[in-house]
Amino acid sequence: MLGGTEFVGRAVVEGALGRGWEVTVFHRGRHQPPAGVRSLHGDRTAPDGLAALAADGGDGWDAVVDTWSAAPRAVHEAARLLRGRAGRYAYVSSRSVYAWPWPRGGAEDAPLVEGAAADAGATDYARDKRGGELAAVGAFGAADSLLVRAGLILGPYENVGRLPWWLTRIARGGPVLAPGPRELPVQYVDVRDLAEWLLGALERGLSGPYNLVSPPGHTTMGELLQACLRVTGADAELRWTDPEPILEAGIEPWTELPVWVPPGGEMYDAVHGADVSRAVATGLVCRPVGETVADTWRWLTRIGGSAPQRPDRTRKGLDPEVEAKLLARTGNDPT
Repeated sequence: MLGGTEFVGRAVVEGALGRGWEVTVFHRGRHQPPAGVRSLHGDRTAPDGLAALAADGGDGWDAVVDTWSAAPRAVHEAARLLRGRAGRYAYVSSRSVYAWPWPRGGAEDAPLVEGAAADAGATDYARDKRGGELAAVGAFGAADSLLVRAGLILGPYENVGRLPWWLTRIARGGPVLAPGPRELPVQYVDVRDLAEWLLGALERGLSGPYNLVSPPGHTTMGELLQACLRVTGADAELRWTDPEPILEAGIEPWTELPVWVPPGGEMYDAVHGADVSRAVATGLVCRPVGETVADTWRWLTRIGGSAPQRPDRTRKGLDPEVEAKLLARTGNDPT
């Protein structure tokens, strides 16, 4: 596992250990990996950063899993080093590799972003992830590389700030701006379901790209926020608000109101309208939203209520003053 101490990587490592696999984790040493792994330290962005991996005297690995999100050349260099020492290369990519606008119901054959290169430096997220795909396939070949094009990922260990923000906001209590409509279908994948599918795909020798997110309509915005209300036990009240006044107030969907995107536009079709039939046909099983929310809240409270935050991601959530002003303006303020 390249990485393996945070969010997706950690879930993959824990899933592999749960299957009885022997796991080596190559990481920078900034976070403690799960117990039971063999650790190698190195920084892929530094000169000779792969030295510990290159010098390892083991017998090689059946598979490598890589979640890298920055300059593709890091994937390029690692994959070239591991070629011949590992059987398969799984790269956790993103649905961002599709050319915008992403078509509603888009499958794995949708057009891809242009301008990506396997050995490039950092450009933007979409091209970086596409470059990582090209690097994995370039080193291991199409038959021995697996491209996991993940959508919205939620669950324990989240370091992006989406579900943790909703949980902490609702736990704070009081009237909560709930972006409607409450029956709005949303797509996401629990990080542990992603990990289980990925590990099973490696066992079965699957290759090529797969959209990895729940089927459309797996849950709704209402079910998600009600689950947050239920598990926190908070004295909060969800004030469902139509999209129009939210957008008129200049509130950014997805960022200031995580997960939520108003229906009817390109962004909603892109984020919550993917075709995942290929992943479902090859074993993707998605747990109920209540389980994802409850387990995330349990993890969040165990670490003191403050989720870790990736430095390369924007902070999520709505300013309390902006929320209060909009609730008052729309008549949703109980005072």
